[in-house]
Amino acid sequence: MTEPDPLTPKLPPGQDELPCEDGEPMDTPRHRLQMNLLIDSLEDAWAGRDDYYVGGNMFVYFSELQVKKNDFRGPDVFVVLDTEWRHRKSWVAWEEGGKLPDLVIELTSPSTRRVDHEDKKRLYANVWRCPEYFIFDPDTEELDAYRLDVETRDYVAVPPDARGDYPVAGLQLRLGLRPGKLSAYEGNFLRWIDAAGEPLPTARERLRHEQQRAETERQRAETERQRAEDAERRLRELEAELRSRKS
Repeated sequence: MTEPDPLTPKLPPGQDELPCEDGEPMDTPRHRLQMNLLIDSLEDAWAGRDDYYVGGNMFVYFSELQVKKNDFRGPDVFVVLDTEWRHRKSWVAWEEGGKLPDLVIELTSPSTRRVDHEDKKRLYANVWRCPEYFIFDPDTEELDAYRLDVETRDYVAVPPDARGDYPVAGLQLRLGLRPGKLSAYEGNFLRWIDAAGEPLPTARERLRHEQQRAETERQRAETERQRAEDAERRLRELEAELRSRKS
């Protein structure tokens, strides 16, 4: 059996060795639906891109000390830019050239509010230096937006625009609340917003919109066909009346 070379530095564990889940579900079904909505709609809108990664409720490993302390951190939604799109069990910074998320969204609740607004906020600002941080409560529909001040390594609040949306500079999108219905839940959901002020649809929403457009087009074509038939019938009636007069 070959003995390990003492001069060769020991590599830290990778995603195949590290825990990738804690077995704890999202706080509520609405939290889970909200997380999937953000992930699915961005993936559908960026389907042609392979230079980013969006994850949800998965661990992000950023230091060996964190691993030794079993101090796992799993943002509810995060986006990393200028990276490779591929399957991952966890985001392990030392396997990604040191890269960490460019944006984090925490879906908060009474049980996680303090951690999201204090502990994680400090971590994301001071250690991760994550440029943009959003905290959204799906139950109260409260949204807080922050951008990193690189000099102070602290977050500053970002005001909404005239529509009530918040810019996401790195993604060239906005985040805002829009009414909708997911499963049995109705209300305002956090959505990615495009330049026209419209939410990025999920693949299912896009299909439903296409079906609605197709049905509208079918009804329009049917109306036009009916009008053409009515006009042709009136023309035949007029021609018959003229022939009757001549005779």
